[in-house]
Amino acid sequence: MSSTPYATIDAGRARLRFYHGDCLTILTAFPPGAFAAIVTSPPYNLGIRYRSYEDTLPRDRYLKWTGEWVAAAARTLAPDGSLFLNVGAKPTDPWTALDIAQAARPHLALQNTLHWIKSVAIDRDAAGTAAGLDRDLALGHYKPINSPRFVNDCHEFIFHFSPSGRTPLDRLALGVAYQDQSNVTRWQAASGGRRCRGNAWFLPYDTIQNRDKDRPHPATFPVRLPDFCLRLHGLTRLGVVADPFLGLGSTAVACALLGVDFVGIELDREYLDEAIERARRVVEGAAHGRTRLARRHSPSAT
Repeated sequence: MSSTPYATIDAGRARLRFYHGDCLTILTAFPPGAFAAIVTSPPYNLGIRYRSYEDTLPRDRYLKWTGEWVAAAARTLAPDGSLFLNVGAKPTDPWTALDIAQAARPHLALQNTLHWIKSVAIDRDAAGTAAGLDRDLALGHYKPINSPRFVNDCHEFIFHFSPSGRTPLDRLALGVAYQDQSNVTRWQAASGGRRCRGNAWFLPYDTIQNRDKDRPHPATFPVRLPDFCLRLHGLTRLGVVADPFLGLGSTAVACALLGVDFVGIELDREYLDEAIERARRVVEGAAHGRTRLARRHSPSAT
């Protein structure tokens, strides 16, 4: 495998590199400990209709492959690194996500289990008077289920793996204010009136007008998901971030916005081209914004 990237984008302080090919092959080109964090979402083997890769492998073969790519990723992870692995399931196959986590177990320690909440219902009474709600709320998007056996599936897993299970995290980077300020005096760690957000993250998709045009990949995640993961890991400890299943490039976009070096790998060339274009638009937009700000504050503008 050539170590030459398919494309490179300079994003101010950061450099985004994109590779076209199989992650099992491309990851071998990177030295041990090359990545501070990996945020990714592999094919789930649930029969999703991707453009180029098989998503209906026999279960034992799929889990063997899962162990192989996790082992390759673990080799490239720093000793205090984090692998954030987003995995979904379907009601008729509820073990998929847990089986994937078990396949990763020989190679990395499961440090945290996070829940990506896509849709949530909040009863007015449960929210309390401080919320000021005048009605019950139903927020986010979900895929309806018509079977009488199952409830609508409103979440996916994000498994946080690390080499030893002892990776320090910036828990307050995603901190939320205490609703009841009397709690601040009850907890010694309640610095600044904020607490750890916990392991349930409500991250709805942005509303789109056209599925084929706005989100042509069938299983992508919103940019806020890798952004949350990287902030939780700790921005000050981020060297290079990787995503070996790049898809439409949400992790690349998050890194471009955060100013973090990035390596993305994608097997499907059309998905890869779209990911590169998304990242390029973000970088160019940020550069344009900086130029406008500089002109606004330049002596000649006064």
